[in-house]
Amino acid sequence: MSIIETIEADYQKFPANQSYNIYAEDVYFKDPLTEFQGIKRYQSMINFISTWFKDINLELHSIKQIENTIHTEWTLNWTTPLPWQPRISIPGWSELKINTDQKIISHIDYWHCSRWEVLKQHFSL
Repeated sequence: MSIIETIEADYQKFPANQSYNIYAEDVYFKDPLTEFQGIKRYQSMINFISTWFKDINLELHSIKQIENTIHTEWTLNWTTPLPWQPRISIPGWSELKINTDQKIISHIDYWHCSRWEVLKQHFSL
């Protein structure tokens, strides 16, 4: 399976059974909330998402590779475990840099909305 096919499959089943073997041991990750390095930290972040949030859906809109960069467009949705069960939606994109071994060495997520807009979704009715 190609790295593109693996990423597509991972988006469909996110956050369950992710293909961590496509990431370098020292992978760099950044999104609007956090920044770190290392596959163990990446696995911990995915585990936190799957443990804390409910009804998670990561919809892949597009994926393309240009040289050593894979670009994905997506929307992440989940239900936050608050008494009123707000449904959260974050549209965004990722830039994944791959090395010559076809391992992801950098995964940077960008959002089409601000952190404030995401926070407000938790309190709007």
